[in-house]
Amino acid sequence: MATRDHALSRFRTLANMRTPRPLRAFGLMVVFGLIAATFFMIYVPWVQTAYGAGQVIALNPQDRLQNVTALVPGRIEKWYVQDGQVVKEGDPIALIADNDPMLLQRLRAERSLAEAKVAAAASALSTARLDVGRTGTLFREGLASQRESELARIKVAEMEAVLAEARAAITQIDINLARQSLQTVRAPRDGVIQRISGGDKATMVSQGDVLASFAPTQTRRVVEIYVDGRDVPLIRRGQPVRLEFEGWPAIQFSGWPSVARGLFDGEVQQVDLAASTNGLFRVLVQEAKGKTRWPGEPYVRLGANARGWVAMEEVSVGFELWRQLNDFPLQNPALIEENQNGGTARKEKR
Repeated sequence: MATRDHALSRFRTLANMRTPRPLRAFGLMVVFGLIAATFFMIYVPWVQTAYGAGQVIALNPQDRLQNVTALVPGRIEKWYVQDGQVVKEGDPIALIADNDPMLLQRLRAERSLAEAKVAAAASALSTARLDVGRTGTLFREGLASQRESELARIKVAEMEAVLAEARAAITQIDINLARQSLQTVRAPRDGVIQRISGGDKATMVSQGDVLASFAPTQTRRVVEIYVDGRDVPLIRRGQPVRLEFEGWPAIQFSGWPSVARGLFDGEVQQVDLAASTNGLFRVLVQEAKGKTRWPGEPYVRLGANARGWVAMEEVSVGFELWRQLNDFPLQNPALIEENQNGGTARKEKR
């Protein structure tokens, strides 16, 4: 030590050097920052979440976008609507005319002729039944042969077949008339005509061809999100979900739901048993009861993109950081509950 002091006395500049105050302050800040970060990662809670992205859909299949199709073949005679028009249930959308403009008149004439045939067949059948009775009486009295009696019965059977055929013809004509009455395509329910396929009198359509797309109103909306298969076993029905809708301003902190702004609450309604074609599992999310309602139209429409975070277990920030760096799965609530129950049981035994 004496040698060191003697050496320093020979280097006066070195002896007068001291650690700069800014450097000492920076060192203290680093030390206190490390201590604060340690306490922060140990004691500050973080809510684990399972992330998924999807879109807004209608829960009832009848409330989803539908195609209005032609019920009979023909040509488009007239349009009653245009794109974006609001319609009520039963309002006409388009009129389809048959290629033969006189078809309805001809069908009605055929029906009148068929009715006349039915009447004639019914009269002939009544006469044939009378002949059977008379021939039977004569046969019992020995005035007619058995052959004549059998021919009379055969005549009755033939008349019954003719009458049945005439009635079947009337039924077929009625079916054709009913089909022609479907030439006016009507709105299946209240909604909006989203897009018309187009066409005029020169456009031929077949049965089942799409004429327009129709979007019903007053739908019950849900959000479908697709979640990774590693997180799906941990998702249960009724779990809370935080949702962010496309176009709606939001600030998200998935681990601190109380800090996030612009997000809406939901709850898990259903988890699909099988994976979708994209390899992910679909989770349906409905509005949470007693919470802020989701934005309505026109702010959030059917088909709008959405992102969701399913709330899982609460852990420390340090644990969550360690889990994500190692790419470990989320905490299993069943295992946590089992460990807690096991610890309680051991204490009771003691």
